[in-house]
Amino acid sequence: MRLFYPKKNRDDLFLHSFIYLCPSQINKMKQIHYIVIALCMFALTIQAQPKNEIRATWLTTIYGLDWPTTKANSVASIQKQKMELCQILDELKAANFNTVLLQTRLRGDVIYPSNIEPFNENLTGKATKSPGYDPLAFAIEECHKRGLECHAWLVSIPLGKDKHVKDLGKYSITKKKPQLCKKYMEEWFLDPGNPETKEYLLSIVREIVSRYDVDGIHLDYIRYPDRPKGFPDKEMYRKYGNGKSIESWRRDNITTIVRHLYKEVKAIKPWVKMSSSPIGKFKDTSHYPSGGWNSYYAVYQDAQGWLKEGIQDILFPMMYFNGNNFYPFALDWQEQCNNRYVVPGLGIYFLDPAEKNWELSEIERQIYFTRAHGLAGQAYYRTKYILNNIKGLLDELHGLHYAYPALQPPMKWMNKPAPSAPQQLTEAREKNCVRLNWLPSSSNNSVDTPYYIIYASNHYPVDVRSAQNIIAQRVKLNEYIYTEGLSKPSKQYFAVSAMDRYGNESAATQLTINQKTFEISTDGDVLLLPPSSNFVDITLINVIGKCVLASPYKEEIAINKLPKGIYRLLFTDKAGKIHPSTKMLAR
Repeated sequence: MRLFYPKKNRDDLFLHSFIYLCPSQINKMKQIHYIVIALCMFALTIQAQPKNEIRATWLTTIYGLDWPTTKANSVASIQKQKMELCQILDELKAANFNTVLLQTRLRGDVIYPSNIEPFNENLTGKATKSPGYDPLAFAIEECHKRGLECHAWLVSIPLGKDKHVKDLGKYSITKKKPQLCKKYMEEWFLDPGNPETKEYLLSIVREIVSRYDVDGIHLDYIRYPDRPKGFPDKEMYRKYGNGKSIESWRRDNITTIVRHLYKEVKAIKPWVKMSSSPIGKFKDTSHYPSGGWNSYYAVYQDAQGWLKEGIQDILFPMMYFNGNNFYPFALDWQEQCNNRYVVPGLGIYFLDPAEKNWELSEIERQIYFTRAHGLAGQAYYRTKYILNNIKGLLDELHGLHYAYPALQPPMKWMNKPAPSAPQQLTEAREKNCVRLNWLPSSSNNSVDTPYYIIYASNHYPVDVRSAQNIIAQRVKLNEYIYTEGLSKPSKQYFAVSAMDRYGNESAATQLTINQKTFEISTDGDVLLLPPSSNFVDITLINVIGKCVLASPYKEEIAINKLPKGIYRLLFTDKAGKIHPSTKMLAR
């Protein structure tokens, strides 16, 4: 039994801990007392899940770490490689994730047919060889089918070691544009100090954003190499340093690249989210040192400066730490977010006994912390450890922390109005399904077609503020079929809203009592009504309009004293509005 007690005092953030109940240490009454508290906290955790939250995972393609394990060298193996990805996405959707950071550029090579860089070997087993289909286009389509966002994750500066560069041959950037490349510590890198580097990276980003319906561009390793003091850029520094210290110059070089890419992407498709994954600690905080490994000084990433300038939409700092190496630094990011989104990357690979053998409780505390302190969500490195259910992580996420879906938070800083609400929502109940139709919404900008969020509940009106009632998102068409079954219990009421690519949601359109078939039945003596949290009174009138019965709304109302005849039902809601039934009642 685990009980969580997150603290809000900054000096005590690292003290979050569990109380473990041991039958040999407490008597039976205390056990019962704590169990009741734990169950209450469990229920509150589920109910308190935010409606809008980024739930992301890094899906790693280098070395096939997460995908693919099958090499695409035949029709059958292509299909198997695709099905591997579909299975991964199915499991992520089932666990109520909503964002996939798909490794698209690895080390100077890519997973899509590019005019700039060659195919990575992990798709086929051979560098530069085409897999016979477009993996990026396929991944985006399959993500969107499941309501998942797909962000193209680009490893920005590293180009790989000698063997990798040799395998790429004449297609390697080290051969095509050697002036942009530097070898350092037995590895090749793009030179951030060369002004042409930002243009080269932009050409790759432009190719992806222009050709693909990506939801985001995610910059990884947008920094100088580890231990960068000896990086061979003295010539560029003499040429472009302009009197700055080499540290400031290098920091400005990285910021210039980030700024350049951000502005150009927004000019092409302004809804595409720009993000990056900086080192998890920005600087020393006032109470806790970073141990010399931080974003600002160690690798020249002024990531908080990017937030302040507004040239990132989301930061996914790689916070693969625990205890007081996590909490104060996460809060530091959030305090400097400038109303942009900070989503800590959680190092779930450290749960592996072969790594640091963390307890699952460490990750759970971090999830509680991010929610308690207003961070925008969580990201996990990496997908394999989620789907392998390491130490029960997947069970814990799906059963507790991610029990309900979550929508993407809106990019309010883009200052875009929400789309109009859908109109004329109707339903048709068929065997084991409900078919919903509505008139399309319209967006206030011509380049962004809204998609739809479907809500359902057994209470009217459907509470669209609650994540519990979300049953589908990113629905493209103006119709939806809700299939009932063992895993999908029947729902009485539905609502639909429209959402644009910026995450702005319209007002919801509800099925009103006049529009839907209100489930009313009687055995002649008792009137049976569906549960409702909206109606407070019911009135029956006869064919000449005379009131024959008035009662508080309840699910069973005695009508055995009414004479046989035809009656109309009037329902009064909490606001005093009267809703006539669409059917007459015969007794």
